[in-house]
Amino acid sequence: MSAAKIEEASIGMLKTDLTESHAADCLQEEETGKKLQAKFLKVVSPESHIKLYCCYGVIMVLTVAVVALSAALSVRNKNAIMESCEPCYAACPSGWIGFGSKCFYFSEDMGNWTFSQFSCMALDAHLAVFDSLEELNFLKRYNGPSDHWIGLHRESTEHPWIWTDNTEYNNLALTRGGGECAYLSDRGIRSSRGYTHKKWICNKPNNLCCPVIVKPG
Repeated sequence: MSAAKIEEASIGMLKTDLTESHAADCLQEEETGKKLQAKFLKVVSPESHIKLYCCYGVIMVLTVAVVALSAALSVRNKNAIMESCEPCYAACPSGWIGFGSKCFYFSEDMGNWTFSQFSCMALDAHLAVFDSLEELNFLKRYNGPSDHWIGLHRESTEHPWIWTDNTEYNNLALTRGGGECAYLSDRGIRSSRGYTHKKWICNKPNNLCCPVIVKPG
């Protein structure tokens, strides 16, 4: 066989090998592509979508539950603090006597009803007001034998009794006498002309609260 034919045959065999190799590579790539496609279809299948939606739903439910629990705990803590805030009134100023939510001052000086009211105003107070029989009995106990002006007054015997804040007196205790200004005596509430001189009683609120914070169990 001549050299030319040998060379031609070698080239033909080489082409055949290359063709077969290329075909094998193509087949391998095609199989790989099919596998990837199958995996992709499996991932994006309707069943996977359902599982994904279920996961989203569970996450949303858990998130709402956490937010609701946090809000409930916040309200519970707030209520616990509010419920534990008990009224514990601070000491009244020197010379004043505390009763409930008020501080009372019994003067040693004397003056008419108007002077007494201005004297109380100078102390950031006003002539005494009582809201219950308990307060009235307290004032009687500290009043002693002296007469003290209180915050009741009226324009005339034809008009109702009113307090210094212009609220009408509810006649919790009877007021005796024919005057326009009321005072407290050892016999109860009496009235007299406003120009007569007497001691007086002032009062002002003391609404301080000392909260005791109790952590909820």
